[in-house]
Amino acid sequence: MNAMKFSFISPSPALDTPGKVTAAWPPLGILYCATLLAANGNSVSVLDQAAQGFSSRQAIQWVGREDPDVLGFSVLLPSFEGALSMAKQVKAQNPNVIIVFGNYQATFNAERIIEKYPFVDVIVRGEGEHTSLELAKCLEKNGKLGEVAGIVFRKNGKAVSTAERPLLRDLNGLPIPDRSLIDASYSSNIFGIKVASRKFTSIVSSRGCPFGCSFCACTMFAQRLWRPRSVENIMNELYFLQGEGYEQFLFVDDNFTLNPKRVIELCRRIRKEKMDFEWWCDSRVDNCTYDMLREMVKAGCRLLYFGIESGNQRILDYYKKGITPQQTTNAVRKARRAGIDVIVGSFIVGAPDETLGEIQNTLKFAHELDIDVPQLNVLGTFPGTATWNELVAKGYVDANQHWENGVYVSEVSPHAVPLPIIRSLIYDYFRTFYLRPEVLFKEIFRTFKSSFRMAALLSNLTRVNQIIETVKQEINTKPC
Repeated sequence: MNAMKFSFISPSPALDTPGKVTAAWPPLGILYCATLLAANGNSVSVLDQAAQGFSSRQAIQWVGREDPDVLGFSVLLPSFEGALSMAKQVKAQNPNVIIVFGNYQATFNAERIIEKYPFVDVIVRGEGEHTSLELAKCLEKNGKLGEVAGIVFRKNGKAVSTAERPLLRDLNGLPIPDRSLIDASYSSNIFGIKVASRKFTSIVSSRGCPFGCSFCACTMFAQRLWRPRSVENIMNELYFLQGEGYEQFLFVDDNFTLNPKRVIELCRRIRKEKMDFEWWCDSRVDNCTYDMLREMVKAGCRLLYFGIESGNQRILDYYKKGITPQQTTNAVRKARRAGIDVIVGSFIVGAPDETLGEIQNTLKFAHELDIDVPQLNVLGTFPGTATWNELVAKGYVDANQHWENGVYVSEVSPHAVPLPIIRSLIYDYFRTFYLRPEVLFKEIFRTFKSSFRMAALLSNLTRVNQIIETVKQEINTKPC
C-alpha cells in the first residue's frame, strides 16, 4: 500500500440540525494529528461538521468524495451518537475504509465500542499524534496492529488492547497545527453569546492537570501530569497566528495558570513583541496572584474563566477540588482589580448527597460574587471520572446501561435532589440574576468602559432569541 490517505471528522453534538450548533473553536487534537501525518508524507483532510454546517448526509457525501483509506472520528460524549451513525453508513458504502475512533469517549470505552459496533475497526487511546503516525506506517506496510502501542482493535470478534503509549512529555516537538485544513471561521461562545468579534482561533500552551477533581475525565486521560510548552515555542505559534491575521484566541489548556511565573514570562514576551491580541483562558482560584492577573491584562487577556463549582466546603471536598469559597471570593476580587473585562464562573450542583439547602447556598454564592457570567451545570457522570467509578461500585449506576450517554447523578443517586427540582432552581436563578437592576446597571457601565465588551454586545444584538433558547438548552441538555 502507498502512503495513506486520512480523513478526519469532528462530529457535531446535534444530529442533522445544521445551523443549530455553533463550533466554539477548532478541533486542535485532530489538527495536530493531521498535521503530523501530512508532514510524514500522508494525505489528509479534515471536516468540522458543526463549524462547516454539514448535516450527517452531507458529511457522508464528503467522505465519499475524499475516499480515504482511514476515517477518524474525534468522539466526545455529546457527539458519540452522531459519530456512530455516520461511521455505520460510511462502512456500508465502503467496507474497505478503516474507521478509527479517538478522544475521551473512545478512550474510556474502547473495548465496549469495538465489541458492540463491528463497523468501528480501531480505537486510539489517549493522545493520538504518534499513535496515528505509527498506525499509518503499520497499515502502509500491512504490518501487525498488535505492535502499535495505544490502540484497541478487533481480532476474531474480540477486542485486543495493545501496550499503553506514554504521554507526550516534550510538546515542543509537535508541529504548529495547520488550521487551514478546515474551511471555517470560529467564534468563542458562552451560553450562545458570541464573545469573539474578530478573527479567532484557539491555542494550547500545556496539557494535563495535576489535580484530581472527581467529576473531570482529564484526571485519568492525562494521568495527572502537567506538561507545558516553552515560552519560546508558544511565541513561535503566536508569530505565525499574527502573520495569518488572527486577532483573538483562547488558551484551551486544562490548567493554563498552574505556573504563574511561566504565565508572567509569556505575557511580558507578548508585550515586548508588541503583539496586539485579545485572548482568554481559565484559572484555578487558588493560584491566582494579582501580579499574574495584571500582567495578563496588560498582555491582552480580556476574559477569565474560573472553576468555582460550589459555595459549600463539604461539596468542594467531595469533588476533591482543593479550594475554599474564600479563595474564590478573593480570586474574583483580584481579577476585577487587575482589570479583567469579563469573569465567567462555573458551578456544579447535584452531587450524590448534596442537600437542597446546599444547592441553594451555591446559587446564593454565585449571586453574591462579582462575576459577569455564571455557568451552572448539573453534575453528570460517565466513564473516565472518579464519580462514575464510585457510583458504579455502589450499584447506583448500571455501566452497561449508561456508558454510551452518561447519566445525571441526581437521576440515579437515592440521596440526591431530584433533577426537575434542580433544573427549576437553575432556571429561576438565571431569571433573577440578569434582571437585578444593580447587575444590569453594573454590566452596562462596564460595557461602555470596555471595547471588548462593546464589540461582543454589538455582535449579539440580533441574536437575543437564539441566546435565550441556548440557555434553555444548556439547562436541559444531557450530561457531558
